[in-house]
Amino acid sequence: MRDRVIFGGQLLFTALVAAFLIVPAILSMLAGITANYFRGIGSGLTLQWVVAVWDLYAETIARSLLIAIATLAATLVVGVPAAYALNVRGGRFARTVEEVITLPLAIPGLAIALALLLTYNGFGDFRRSWLFILTGHVVFTLPFMVRSVMAVLSGIDVKTLDESAASLGAGPWRRFRDVIVPNARPGILAGALAVVTLSLGEFNLTWMLHTPLTKTLPVGLADSYASMRLEVASAYTLVFFLMIIPLLVAMQLLADRPGTPERS
Repeated sequence: MRDRVIFGGQLLFTALVAAFLIVPAILSMLAGITANYFRGIGSGLTLQWVVAVWDLYAETIARSLLIAIATLAATLVVGVPAAYALNVRGGRFARTVEEVITLPLAIPGLAIALALLLTYNGFGDFRRSWLFILTGHVVFTLPFMVRSVMAVLSGIDVKTLDESAASLGAGPWRRFRDVIVPNARPGILAGALAVVTLSLGEFNLTWMLHTPLTKTLPVGLADSYASMRLEVASAYTLVFFLMIIPLLVAMQLLADRPGTPERS
């Protein structure tokens, strides 16, 4: 009986916390499909504000997706081999390199953006392109990919697997592709989930790096709240959730899917 009471109390507390976090988001999204926010749902439901968001910010939304995908690709190409090399190398040097790679986790996004501006502000075309924002996102998100992959590899005897594959005649690239990557899959998927969500939602760093022609989704969201009707800003929030939630669910399902079973 006592255990049931404790469980019920914990469940109630969890539900209250979840409601405290979710209800404001739901109300904000409802405002985006309400004809007049100040009159409430009674004024009728409409998609005109969602259409307005798409007309005004479609390019911004597409750019955010492009940057997120490019950030993921860059962190996969750089982060997975780096995590593998650091895990195999070990020792003080590897720990030093790991700390350098993960340093952006301890630095505010605004500071990272300022450093990039001071370094590359003289490269006019690069500074004005979306590639400049991409650079900032890669610097900011790379530690999440490296740490996620290293956490998985640390629980695997990578050296033995590598040596076994080498003894069977597999070259370095084939060993990495066919042995290391499949075993590191949970970490890669966890890192990919973190990278994509952080890239899509990153505001502070992006706000410092963007130009009027390279706005991203979070910057456009802030712009809509500052200069548009409340219904338009809320509709923008709705569009953001409609983009990010299916992506998160899909990546989570992919991460939870069991690997290919061994053949007997």
